[in-house]
Amino acid sequence: MIKDMTLMQELAELDKKHFFHPTSPIKQQQEQGPDFIFTEGKGIHLHDVSGRRVIDGMSSLWNVNVGHGREDIGRVAMEQMSKLAFSSSFATFSNEPAIRLAAKLAQIAPGDLSATFFTSGGSEANDTAYKLTRHYWILKGQPSRKKIISRAKSYHGVAMGATSATGLKPFRDFTNSLSPDFCYAGNFSSQSLRDVIKAEGPETIAAFIAEPVQGAGGVHVAPANYFKEVRKICDEYGILFITDEVITGFGRTGKYFGIEHYGVVPDMMCFAKGVTSGYAQLGGVMLTEEIYQEFIELSTGTLLHGYTYSGHPMACAVALKNLEFIEQENLIENAEKMGLEMLKGFKWLQNERSIVGEVRGLGLMGGIEIVKNQNTQERFTTPVAPMIVSEAAKRGLICRSVTFDGQDTLVFSPPLIINKTEIDQMIEIIHDSIHALE
Repeated sequence: MIKDMTLMQELAELDKKHFFHPTSPIKQQQEQGPDFIFTEGKGIHLHDVSGRRVIDGMSSLWNVNVGHGREDIGRVAMEQMSKLAFSSSFATFSNEPAIRLAAKLAQIAPGDLSATFFTSGGSEANDTAYKLTRHYWILKGQPSRKKIISRAKSYHGVAMGATSATGLKPFRDFTNSLSPDFCYAGNFSSQSLRDVIKAEGPETIAAFIAEPVQGAGGVHVAPANYFKEVRKICDEYGILFITDEVITGFGRTGKYFGIEHYGVVPDMMCFAKGVTSGYAQLGGVMLTEEIYQEFIELSTGTLLHGYTYSGHPMACAVALKNLEFIEQENLIENAEKMGLEMLKGFKWLQNERSIVGEVRGLGLMGGIEIVKNQNTQERFTTPVAPMIVSEAAKRGLICRSVTFDGQDTLVFSPPLIINKTEIDQMIEIIHDSIHALE
């Protein structure tokens, strides 16, 4: 234990001095150091350098769908790296894992989404979708179509285009020079989308992008007919419809892809996270057969967009093994089943704890609103959800809080391998954490 404490102190000091953390409170990080220094993951649990074990109630960043410590994925990565760790996909070069994965994605994707442009992650996938969409309209002879419409409470990443599309204002306020030609509609109002299109001019709109379930914005689940109305509006005005499945893809919602709950097919679909369950960095954009063929027919030169690691052989090999686990272990079905159990637990908390307001979820994505008064839905002056998150961590559960746009919400997305006993443990910790602060 003394050795572990010495190691923990050494790492904490090095962390404070040299590790500039993403999406973290800078001063708190500098003053207090890391809350956890993780050393191992197994199943739904993470272990830190001090010996603590916690339930990973967020799948880390909504992405460790198949759980931690999958040795077979590690072996696949080692075998691929030993054989061909990397080769470029530029200038028509290719590799077998990328080809196999692109074919597999075409097999499992909704509708006629059939061609994949690979990236290293979700932000790159979203930026790629915007660039491909705008280039598409240039090829079609309509270069004035360049505006991208997204939604309030949306999150699309932190690259420059992705930040500009994000509907959470604090992310946009972080920089003083956003990308131009981004507009925002209400998050669940198809009429608001129509109003924005009319106000901006349909001839100037390239695409509309939406998450099937808004994740980082607070786990907001769309009304039943919303996306059918959106698809109809996009078709009416000749606007491309892009879905951002970075969080909702690969079983998270109880379907392979979140948009499948709503019975529509997008023109482009962004993905990342769960495609490898975080075991390697990978993302991408899928295009329908029609859009892909138009690119082929209308293009006259080189597609001047690509990333060094587009189609990375090792990452693609890892993704194939990850998808094999998802299918062989029926993790999509388990996400649907355990998601209902998690939502049932949230509703029990609503009855047991007076500060639990609205609860919601789809599959293994869930949100709990924290309120001062259940009847009036009045909020606390200072958000309480972050304090519950801190208390839960002490008791062995990692979850997150969302306080943007006046929200005070706990959010959850445990690994798809979670079972009923583990769901019950999560609910008990949440209950005790809330009770300790009431």
